[in-house]
Amino acid sequence: MPATTQRPSTFENTLASARTTMLFSEVVRLAVDSFRASKVRFMLTMLGMVIGSASIILVVTIGMTGTEYALHLLDSIMPNSVELEWSGGTTPGPANTSTPDYMTREDLQAVLDQVPGIAAASPVLDMRDGITMPGGIVRDIQVLGVSPQYKLVRNLTIVSGRFFDDEDALTHAKVAVITPQFAKNMFGSVDAAIGSTVSLRGIPFTVIGTFKESVETFGQTEIDEQTILIPYQVATYFTGTNTVRQMYFSMDNRDDVIPGAEQIVAVMHSRHRANSVYKAFTMTQMLSIAAQILNALTIVLTLTAAITLVVSGVGIMNSMLANVQARIKEIGIRKALGATAQEIRMQFLVEAVFISFSGGLIGTILGLSIPIGVNLFTPFHIPVSSWSAVIALATSVIVGVIFGTLPANRAAQLDPVETLKYE
Repeated sequence: MPATTQRPSTFENTLASARTTMLFSEVVRLAVDSFRASKVRFMLTMLGMVIGSASIILVVTIGMTGTEYALHLLDSIMPNSVELEWSGGTTPGPANTSTPDYMTREDLQAVLDQVPGIAAASPVLDMRDGITMPGGIVRDIQVLGVSPQYKLVRNLTIVSGRFFDDEDALTHAKVAVITPQFAKNMFGSVDAAIGSTVSLRGIPFTVIGTFKESVETFGQTEIDEQTILIPYQVATYFTGTNTVRQMYFSMDNRDDVIPGAEQIVAVMHSRHRANSVYKAFTMTQMLSIAAQILNALTIVLTLTAAITLVVSGVGIMNSMLANVQARIKEIGIRKALGATAQEIRMQFLVEAVFISFSGGLIGTILGLSIPIGVNLFTPFHIPVSSWSAVIALATSVIVGVIFGTLPANRAAQLDPVETLKYE
């Protein structure tokens, strides 16, 4: 006769379930009750998480604001521009001599004819001249021969007066545009400079305007504080040649800057000797490198701010260890009623995560409220990163899990008999 399998009664099933399972909602409710019972202690414990999470949000916000501002400044110097320079190479001449294989006005026209998408272009003829300043001091001043489009290519700002135009260039007018610093040193003010004359190699030039760069470059470009701009056609009178070492081009579209630079170099190589070297520099490349540097700096600062969360995690662990010690008898009673070690562990781990996440949520709200408030109530714009909020909240949960594990394990490993006898 086959043996019959005795099935456990409904009561035994219920008892076994009570000893092994506990609804997660009940665990959460116990954690909330524990928080209510010790509000002040838990709020002081989560204070570190509040500060750490807010720090992450603010550091990312400051980093993004600084990056946006720095890139805007760089972009204001020469937007969509390509700077072409002769970097080496010579052309053989008579009597075994050689001359630098500079670029010419014809090269500039060839580029304009063969490369599409160029909005403006200008050669730059660089020379220097001794100018007698007030008081009899002779100062070596930089003089640049450029075309009227140089103002557009270099994104110059006219402080007073005007820039010379195509008619001035065609008629070879003896006009000049000077920097504000030179105007103050020479004539006392920018307004007094307009209409005055400055002598270049014995030839008087009428000052028709003053200019400055859109962003201060502190002499790191071809323009310095004491610079005079004159029409390129007039500058060739002084040099006796139309060759230049430097040209500027401005593209219609930013997406065309890199391919346009490559085409410009290709055209120049096709018109000169094979050993001549011409290099194109674009602001797009500089902006890309600057963005990488600034983003890396933001990441480093964010990781530094995250250390605050680690420190607060240690505080949560110490608080939870003290909490376990204070609730030994409660743990013993729960185990006596059938709570498993897994349930005890889950209860204290949820409490740690609850403290950590609550602090992270409050800190995130505080951190986001500052840039959002600035955007709403001031004319300034500060970028807000949703990813920084996600990182802050995710980090707070991870910190709660990591630093809540040890207290939870200690509570789960307590002997029920010993805990019931604990006074």
